[in-house]
Amino acid sequence: MGPEESAVDCSETIERLYHYLDGELTDERRSEIRHHLDDCAPCVGAFDFESDLRKLIANRCKDHVPDSLRQRVHDAISEEERRQESGHSG
Repeated sequence: MGPEESAVDCSETIERLYHYLDGELTDERRSEIRHHLDDCAPCVGAFDFESDLRKLIANRCKDHVPDSLRQRVHDAISEEERRQESGHSG
């Protein structure tokens, strides 16, 4: 593949793969990465692996958080916000 075919190479694609999967890239950069993935079997293999791994982890990590814990976290955040608004820290 010549440089005129893709704005990114394999190194950059792999380096930015997590950002791509997380939706943290600009539309332009996502398009460049997608174009590279369309043309590069080794990189699309890495993409497929990482994507499948994330799905597997997400499906296995669905622990229920007790309502009491959610409330304690909410209360702690609210208290910290009140402290910051009043100019006090810790």
